Amino acid sequence: MISFILNDTTIETLQPAGMTLLDFIRYEKRLVGTKIGCREGDCGACTILLGELVDGQMQYLSMTSCITPLINVHGKHVVSIEGINGSDLTPVQQAIVDESGSQCGFCTVGFVVSLTGECLSRKISSYDDVVGAVDGNICRCTGYKSIERACNNIHSHLKEKDISNPIPWCSKNKIVPDYFNRIVERIEHIKPLPQSIGAVTIGGGTDLLVQKHDDVYESSIQGLFGKKGSIGIKVSEGKCSIGAITSVSELMESEEMIGMFPNLFNHMKLVASTPIRNSGTIGGNLVNASPIGDLTAFFLALNSSILIQNNNGDQRDLFLKDFYRGYKTYDLAVDEHLIKIQFDMPRENTHFNFEKVSKRTYLDIASVNSAMSIILSGMIISDIHISAGGVAPIPKYLAKTRAFLLGKILNEKTILAAIDIMQDEIAPISDARGTESYKRLLLRQLFWAHFLELFPEKFELITLKSVAQ
Repeated sequence: MISFILNDTTIETLQPAGMTLLDFIRYEKRLVGTKIGCREGDCGACTILLGELVDGQMQYLSMTSCITPLINVHGKHVVSIEGINGSDLTPVQQAIVDESGSQCGFCTVGFVVSLTGECLSRKISSYDDVVGAVDGNICRCTGYKSIERACNNIHSHLKEKDISNPIPWCSKNKIVPDYFNRIVERIEHIKPLPQSIGAVTIGGGTDLLVQKHDDVYESSIQGLFGKKGSIGIKVSEGKCSIGAITSVSELMESEEMIGMFPNLFNHMKLVASTPIRNSGTIGGNLVNASPIGDLTAFFLALNSSILIQNNNGDQRDLFLKDFYRGYKTYDLAVDEHLIKIQFDMPRENTHFNFEKVSKRTYLDIASVNSAMSIILSGMIISDIHISAGGVAPIPKYLAKTRAFLLGKILNEKTILAAIDIMQDEIAPISDARGTESYKRLLLRQLFWAHFLELFPEKFELITLKSVAQ
């Protein structure tokens, strides 16, 4: 039986574990403030807050309920718009009213929930943080300026927030109702679910619930999201190990990862939106096997390996570049699961960059993406790994291009020669994301972008004419 707290009510339900939280909220509990929009996690109309007990305090994250399986909320606190409402408007709601940010009103509940989640966060919220909190809420009406003004008003309220224990502060300031102060002791009484042998495993479900909703609903589900031992980032003996169920948000906020990749936040902002990053997992992105997976491109360029384990506990290592066999197929038996991903920590003279082109800058699937890790000895390329997405049936590790570049002097001539090899190594097709020739052009430009970003002093004089050669 799945048990959780929905707003101020303890829930025990025998509904299918693969049922979406959105359907449970609206159709089982008739809390219709949470809206149905795209059912793909894009629009944000169905946004809820999911609270989890972490280090003795509740931590709340925004998530899209339309692609959250019911099993993923067991032992947690689900907050819909009804769970935020009080007798009067909250400061978040009032800010939106004052700045005429409600527009038609359909998407307003998602904005309110997302912004309330930022108020509950255990960090000093900058204006950019407040605006960033609604990057997964796409309004359909008059634009964002009124919402940005509302965000500024909310930011002014948060300057006095107690980040060590924000829930009592938010309750005192009427951002959330008083019952939030009693959630911890209620969550502690919910027992973990027993493991379901032979069940289909699911992580965040951010793609599976879109592509195979009916299959998930009808299957026996074993939830992995938030499982201890499968999450977290560890650095030891020159290697970084990341649990497969680590979320993208945990990755981009990791001090260890930021220390290794200073531009990580900007890179990961190109991946989905805040609610999706809060629930989407690293392992899920890799096992999805999409030819344009952003994290796949990222980790391929680090020459990462993965640890795979079967139901008997037997484990094996495999380089990520050898994992993919064909379109949406990979080297993983029915009884095997991806446990972790690991890579060698970047050395002091390692340079890394990630690039992505999509129809929208944010919250969109890549047309082409690419990442590169390079080590120089003077201006000699002593090691390099390059990935490309959207240009082959699988996420592409550019082995031939790497082999050509090893030992070469890094200059304009070398890059132009490498591009010729790269073009022979890829096989893009024309589809909704662009024509074959367009994707070839994009990858060429992204390859140049790596060097322009990493070595601007060397390549700042490159002209558009030379790039087009």
